[in-house]
Amino acid sequence: MIQGSIVALVTPMDNHGVVDKESLKKLVEFHIEQGTDSIVAMGTTGESATLDENEHCDVVKTIVDYVAGRIPVIAGTGANSTTEAIELTRRAKDAGADACLLVTPYYNKPTQEGLFLHYQAIANAVDIPQILYNVPGRTACDMLPETIGRLSAIKNIVGVKEATGELDRVKQIRDLCGEDFAIYTGDDATSCDFCLLGGNGTITVSGNVAPKLVHQMITAAINGDRSLAESIDTKLAALHKDLFIQSNPIPVKWAVAEMGLMDKGIRLPLTWLTDDCYDAVRNAMRLAEVI
Repeated sequence: MIQGSIVALVTPMDNHGVVDKESLKKLVEFHIEQGTDSIVAMGTTGESATLDENEHCDVVKTIVDYVAGRIPVIAGTGANSTTEAIELTRRAKDAGADACLLVTPYYNKPTQEGLFLHYQAIANAVDIPQILYNVPGRTACDMLPETIGRLSAIKNIVGVKEATGELDRVKQIRDLCGEDFAIYTGDDATSCDFCLLGGNGTITVSGNVAPKLVHQMITAAINGDRSLAESIDTKLAALHKDLFIQSNPIPVKWAVAEMGLMDKGIRLPLTWLTDDCYDAVRNAMRLAEVI
């Protein structure tokens, strides 16, 4: 089971929106050095919605090659078209990804049965470990614990990223899916409590900026060390909040650029962080001791 601090990696770009592979390599080395447990390549924080299929798959392959087996790589392969999600998942497997993360179909609002059939079709089509991803605040689609329970019976559906921030879902999903099913949070603000309640890790935005602290906090929480986990999380609290002061990944890309790890580049329709937000994000970074 992949567990711990799993960074939802930003995709570095130049100021024309072209993927910057040299900075991508720098980010991979930074995360391995800082103790990040796994990387999500081309998740939603990686701007998967604005890269075309070939760019998307090239970034996944590039990250897999740079990591070179040192930590697991999870490829974001979700789509609101089942056939597109199957193709992305197949290409991620061919690129050497260790697992895939599949966001619920966005905009088209499938029923719970539609969600079950969507994920069942992908799992049956591509033999690679697959992680469900529920983030209704971005997709307008909430995959209920009962549906996750049904899907957990499929052999290569191995976990879920549950990003509602509803902590009672940890126990609900665990009771329905069993101890061998991985339950990750996608909500940084509640990640400490989530893992203290039995979650297996976080797929984190904050980890782009403070990977060592997030790794230490999540490790402590998984091990049941509440005092240590909460003391570290106190340093991260402002970061968890202010990295969402504008739409993700706008603030986190600004913060990573501020750290000198990449240039100022983002894809339309997203725009660069506005200057009225600089002080809040900088202050959060100071509290997390990264600047």
